[in-house]
Amino acid sequence: MDDTGVPVEIPETVRRIVSLVPSLTESVAATVPEALIGATDWCSHPADLDVTRVRGTKNPDLDAIRRLRPDVVLANAEENRAPDIQALRESGIAVWVTKIETLDQAFGSLERMFREACRAGRPEWLDAAEQAWRAPVEGPRRTAVVPIWRRPWMVVGRDTFTGDVLRRLGVDNLYAGHEERYPRIPLPELVERRPDLVVLPDEPYAFSEADGPECFPGLACALVSGRLLTWYGPSLVQAPALLRSALTGSAGP
Repeated sequence: MDDTGVPVEIPETVRRIVSLVPSLTESVAATVPEALIGATDWCSHPADLDVTRVRGTKNPDLDAIRRLRPDVVLANAEENRAPDIQALRESGIAVWVTKIETLDQAFGSLERMFREACRAGRPEWLDAAEQAWRAPVEGPRRTAVVPIWRRPWMVVGRDTFTGDVLRRLGVDNLYAGHEERYPRIPLPELVERRPDLVVLPDEPYAFSEADGPECFPGLACALVSGRLLTWYGPSLVQAPALLRSALTGSAGP
């Protein structure tokens, strides 16, 4: 069964994989590249990825995927739409759906995905990633708000992979207890919360030095790579060190 508890019939040998999730695409490309035959337009890593593109995560070209005759399609409960997943399954295609909201879930989910859905062994980079995240947190804990969009302003809320990554780095999301996972919060409220940090990733909204920090006068802002903060895959090996550096070197008031 996949992460959502759905039984998935996987062939004994998997030679043709389509991935509908950028981080899973990177993971497969780093582990069994010869099996990866299709990916979304948003799958940007590795940079030299040469596979058939099947449009986006929210609007995949289902007919194109069917024509590729994959042994398995890799999807995610948050990033991909249930109707698309169901339509592929009704076409007789095996779809393996991941559900990942914490680092520990990521480690376990990726190992099962490779073993059961990809019929491959545990990748070495996964061992390196787990080791990299075992380092203890040093220094006092800090609070943060994590905008992911503006016009309207949206932030990271409850039960998110991003929130767990920051927690493991000693940074507590002030909206972790919100009833929504990605609530809309007016900018004045975000400023009034007076977090120790405003964490501004470059995806899904491309925050930058010229677009974002000016909205939070008097607050320390940390511009970070969205891939390091939200992707679960080989990037997890470098993520703790690079994120610690970005969060520590944030621009203060």
